[in-house]
Amino acid sequence: MTINTSFFNLDSKIENLINNDPKLGSMREKLLRKWRDLRKQKLNIMITGATGCGKSSTINALFNMDAATETQDIAKVGVGSNPETMDIVKYELGNMILWDSPGLGDGKEADPRHSHNIIDKLLEKNGNEYVIDLVLVILDGGSRDLGTSYQLINDVIIPNLGEEKSKRILVAINQADNAMKGRFWDHENCRPEQKLADFLEEKCQSVRRRIKEGTGVDVEPIYYSAGFKEEGLPQEKPYNLAKLLYFILKHIPAKKRIFVMEGVTTEKGNLKSNQDSGIKTSIRKTIKDGIGEIFDGIGEAVSAVTSAVVETVGSVISSVCDSVCSFFSSWF
Repeated sequence: MTINTSFFNLDSKIENLINNDPKLGSMREKLLRKWRDLRKQKLNIMITGATGCGKSSTINALFNMDAATETQDIAKVGVGSNPETMDIVKYELGNMILWDSPGLGDGKEADPRHSHNIIDKLLEKNGNEYVIDLVLVILDGGSRDLGTSYQLINDVIIPNLGEEKSKRILVAINQADNAMKGRFWDHENCRPEQKLADFLEEKCQSVRRRIKEGTGVDVEPIYYSAGFKEEGLPQEKPYNLAKLLYFILKHIPAKKRIFVMEGVTTEKGNLKSNQDSGIKTSIRKTIKDGIGEIFDGIGEAVSAVTSAVVETVGSVISSVCDSVCSFFSSWF
């Protein structure tokens, strides 16, 4: 796998537009400065969950980890009783930073330390804004006992998300293929049969109700399968991974969505099998909305914007969006 440097080369597209369009006049330097300031921003996503829920498998399936700059090796999948991720690990993929946190369930001595580290990171600020844009909490779809997960969500994460709590948390149920003890899973087509799909939908609603009752926060859980198994066992392809990507894009600040696309997996098969046949269209729209907000933000930030500037800035949105979405569509 290689880093998505050919993704759409956004910097050169925007800077060439600003530098070469004669309509901009004295606005040119202001627009360039605002665009470069935006590109200095970072998107921070924390990924956490109870031990064994499949955090590292999800990271490896969804993101292009061969291109990541990390503080240790690529996220490892736990084998046996000892979890691999013992400290919060930072992975950098362009402007996107992933924080792989240790899961609760490691024991009475380790769990308080892990909780303390998670809370510290959630409360960390850069100026007036929280550093962590989104917390992705992964649950084990094959487990009937989610007590540790609810403890993590209700007692550790949600109380430390600030005012707009529902915007900074996404709950996703992994290992959908292991729900109902692995029955009713179509291995050939890598998807649940209807009976299992109904069970998983009800599980999502049950989790939603439980979190709402415990915290007052309304979340919208989804289910998926990262598809990666322990070494030496048959490998399953991911299921509903594109929907997970879509929900991540929806939950993060719109203008930062391009940073996710810089680091998303380049493995084409990982995004193919999905519950929703229209998920590709939904992702395209979300990306376009995000790119539109980038340009709107640049325009609004410059005082006395002329109609010519607005027209010039707007003219690049379609070409950039087309480039992004064309590249992205090839992964399905």
